[in-house]
Amino acid sequence: MTDTIDGTFHDELVSPDTTGLPDRFFDRFVFNLHPRSGDPISVLIGFGMYPPKNTVDGFIVFSNGSEQRNLRFSTELSATDGNGGGPFSFEVVSPNKVWKLKLGPNPIGVEFDVTWTARTPAWFGEVAVNNAGAAASAFDHLFQSGFYEGTLSIDGTSTSVEGWDGQRDRSRGVRTMSGGQGLHIWYQAQFDDRSVGFLLVETRDHTRLLLEGAVMHADGEVDTITDVRHDLTFDSNLDLRSGIVEVATAAGRRYEIGTDASAGGGYMAGAGYGGHHGTPAGVDVVEHDVYPLDGSVTQKTLDSALTDRLADFDLTLTGGPADEVTRLRNAAGRGIFEFALTRSKTYEYQSSVRR
Repeated sequence: MTDTIDGTFHDELVSPDTTGLPDRFFDRFVFNLHPRSGDPISVLIGFGMYPPKNTVDGFIVFSNGSEQRNLRFSTELSATDGNGGGPFSFEVVSPNKVWKLKLGPNPIGVEFDVTWTARTPAWFGEVAVNNAGAAASAFDHLFQSGFYEGTLSIDGTSTSVEGWDGQRDRSRGVRTMSGGQGLHIWYQAQFDDRSVGFLLVETRDHTRLLLEGAVMHADGEVDTITDVRHDLTFDSNLDLRSGIVEVATAAGRRYEIGTDASAGGGYMAGAGYGGHHGTPAGVDVVEHDVYPLDGSVTQKTLDSALTDRLADFDLTLTGGPADEVTRLRNAAGRGIFEFALTRSKTYEYQSSVRR
């Protein structure tokens, strides 16, 4: 993995008429939207473009603590203007700084017209992965913390999202991680003056396959993450309940971050994960469904265990500048803790925290 923190990430998606791309090429983004505290409302927004397949697709996943509503859409790239699909559209107003996102009328009763504005610099780089039994692959990857303004409408009732937080993820290239994965974490924890973001993948024998990320500060500092350790609690359905994540950075900071993941929802099978993205489906295809969050839907009943859970965090800085250590004791935060455990019966989660 090669870090690139110099402002050169090409934020706009590729032109729809771009040729000469690899067959498995994609250009995608994901945003999430949630209040800083209080109600467990989470909106996950995704869109992907696959020029070699003449396909675009995307999703909206809305969770409120009692149910999860899922909207999936797909169409032919040649039938769009390259700025959306189905009821969803977007505009890159200022690359790496401001995006507009809009969702019009649709079957799940969720609509929005919001503007995301960056509050920290982005971390980005090229991630190269050596895949067991498959060719190596590489993709550009970015994540960044921001805040929102605009409106979110649920069943016709509009709410201002002024000041709500949200992380975004941009990826472009060819990405394949095949075989032997045990634990996957994509972690985006927002605090008052910084956001902790990383991607961690471990094999089924608990060997680290990939670690990338940084602590992105609102004052412009990007502090590369050098190590992550975890001690997490999963239930019998492979759902995360709570736990501790320890993060070390290049600047010598050490964080201990507690997690409350009991809000429920965020099951990414509802977003088309599990191998459905980028599959041509024709023109103007829209699908939708609802998951009750009563325990009847779990990571074991769906076709993907991947979960983007709205989580509450508490952060303590255990090493670093003295003034920060004093100030950052049980600092409250919120964000998305994306996780997946393999469903292989030969795997058992193992803490990596040194004792």
